Amino acid sequence: MTDDKSMYAAARDHLWMHFTRLSAYAETDVPVIVRGDGPYVYDARGRRYLDGLSGLFVVQVGHGRSELAEAAAKQAAELAYFPLWSYAHPKAIELADRLADLAPGDLNRVFFTTGGSEAVESAWKLARSYFKQVGKPMKTKAISRAIAYHGTSMGALSITGLPDLKKEFEPLVPSTFRVPNTNYYRRPDESMTPEQFGIWAADRIAEAIEFEGPDTVACVYLEPVQNAGGCFPPPPGYFQRVREICDRYDVLLVSDEVICAFGRLGEYFGAKRYGYQPDIITSAKGLTSGYVPLGAMIASDRLVEPFLSGTSSFNHGITYGGHPVAAAVGLANLDIFEREGLNGHVRANEQLFRSYLERLTDLPIVGDVRGDGYFYGIELVKDKATKETFNEDESERLLRGFLSKALFDNGLYCRADDRGDPVIQLAPPLVCDESHFAEIEQILRGVLTEASARM
Repeated sequence: MTDDKSMYAAARDHLWMHFTRLSAYAETDVPVIVRGDGPYVYDARGRRYLDGLSGLFVVQVGHGRSELAEAAAKQAAELAYFPLWSYAHPKAIELADRLADLAPGDLNRVFFTTGGSEAVESAWKLARSYFKQVGKPMKTKAISRAIAYHGTSMGALSITGLPDLKKEFEPLVPSTFRVPNTNYYRRPDESMTPEQFGIWAADRIAEAIEFEGPDTVACVYLEPVQNAGGCFPPPPGYFQRVREICDRYDVLLVSDEVICAFGRLGEYFGAKRYGYQPDIITSAKGLTSGYVPLGAMIASDRLVEPFLSGTSSFNHGITYGGHPVAAAVGLANLDIFEREGLNGHVRANEQLFRSYLERLTDLPIVGDVRGDGYFYGIELVKDKATKETFNEDESERLLRGFLSKALFDNGLYCRADDRGDPVIQLAPPLVCDESHFAEIEQILRGVLTEASARM
């Protein structure tokens, strides 16, 4: 690019941005982020923004970590690429061994991908293949929760519980079904305690399995804290009940931790935080803190056993899965976690972070603050007393017409989302401390106060 003007023109004319209304930039420049440092990013015009979403729930250790760049350069110079198709390389072996040590229980086999959608897709394929191997070929169906996002590839999108995201690509892969999520704020009976709501929500999974036929259901996909809809933590006892249900019907529990793994909840895996044992974990994002794309499906010993003898093979693979450079960066990223105690840092500061966000509940537009670790959602309402939400036109004006731009203009990059009820989502880098919590609260307060007046 010869100048800024040509750069912005090229972005407008040639770059197809993801999940973006391209018409929004017909008369205005695309924001161009050029560098990052710690929890901050900077645009091409020199403005600084607090990265309140870790890019996309990704940059756990913060921006500008030279040792991760150096790990990538060193590996690229030594072995830039070799596939894992019947071969191995040292960094993939070392990272798989390390992840097996960190994963709960007997999740000891690591299948590398390049991202979360591929990990989710791989888990469904493994579930189907496994049950064929053990003589239960009819077990193919997948159950997931309402409003849950699990990826954009055709299989992962089929499992996703967001109708508006799916409709233009239908028909999708058949045999996926939805159950209620764990949004306690919107529970069906206000008299329910969190424990009662958790059991009620888990039992809907058993109900769905019975309705579809236990001999046809292969797996259930659940995030430790559901992202889409605005950070729904599990009620007490929820995952324990789900585990009992999965065991009863011989259904695999897939813990989709593409967002929640690697410190987002103060543990390497969310399953450990909430005390449940999955059959498969899907992960990506924070595995390398986004410095290089990498994902992983981590499976139990039980699931790999049919493939350990004879001519059986899991006939699935990804060209760049377990890329040597990505694996090297993943190892260096885990080194930072250990050296700086990032999981402990999150656990020590999560209540402080929450307390800053809960100060916003004095605003009439803030209905609920929920989440765990460094992962929170703020639900916006039209009437706090009745929990009345905004209609479609109001949500459009509030989120896209005002909030997203206003927050960014005031120096906070985060997500204003209405895939469920309108929410603001926050997932800052794990290195953030009280000074950053205060900055987030101050910016949110100013913008939400104006938003409330506008509505």
